[in-house]
Amino acid sequence: MDIDSLRAYCLEKPGTAADFPFGDDVLALRVGKKIFALVALDGTSPRVNLKCDPFLAMELRERYRSFTPGYHMNKAHWNTVALGGDVPDRELNAMIDHSYEIVLKGLTCRERDAIAARTVE
Repeated sequence: MDIDSLRAYCLEKPGTAADFPFGDDVLALRVGKKIFALVALDGTSPRVNLKCDPFLAMELRERYRSFTPGYHMNKAHWNTVALGGDVPDRELNAMIDHSYEIVLKGLTCRERDAIAARTVE
């Protein structure tokens, strides 16, 4: 998966927006106001940080070389995934979905209801 495909997939999710709060080389994808994916655009190997259940994070790191502890993030709750590595697109999409769902669940009821209302329209 390339960066453009990843960005497009993330932006299909309800209540999602993209911005650059850390400069031009890091794309933040948010649900509500909370980040669920950080994409490195610095010209090195493309990679994304995704939030993850700690037990699943460990399992994925054992299964795929492209999964490593989250770069500049809480290592227990975030994975960095090298794009174009040994992770199939379907697995990466599942991890994006997982990250989105974790962050969505952490929003207030009011925020989740607002996102759901926009989805229905």
